[in-house]
Amino acid sequence: MRDPATLGDMIELRAEVDATDAALCDLLAHRARVISRAAELKTSNGWPARIDARVDEVIGNVRRNAEAGGWDPELAEALWRELVDWSIRREQTALGRE
Repeated sequence: MRDPATLGDMIELRAEVDATDAALCDLLAHRARVISRAAELKTSNGWPARIDARVDEVIGNVRRNAEAGGWDPELAEALWRELVDWSIRREQTALGRE
């Protein structure tokens, strides 16, 4: 990733936005694969898809990470709550508990 201050024009800036978006998509796809594995492990040990303490931990982590990175923690939380809800629905489907 390039330092935004080094981007000299809108062409470079847009290319960096596109590269960043592609990297984010790759990371989110990886996270989805991890969630699929979580569903497999939860199936074998009888755990539910939603574990409230873990949801709280994930949200707390993302808020701290956002603050540390100079990003809006409210926005980060809103995005992650949607991501976590999607992940839980995906696990529930895999667990046969829709």
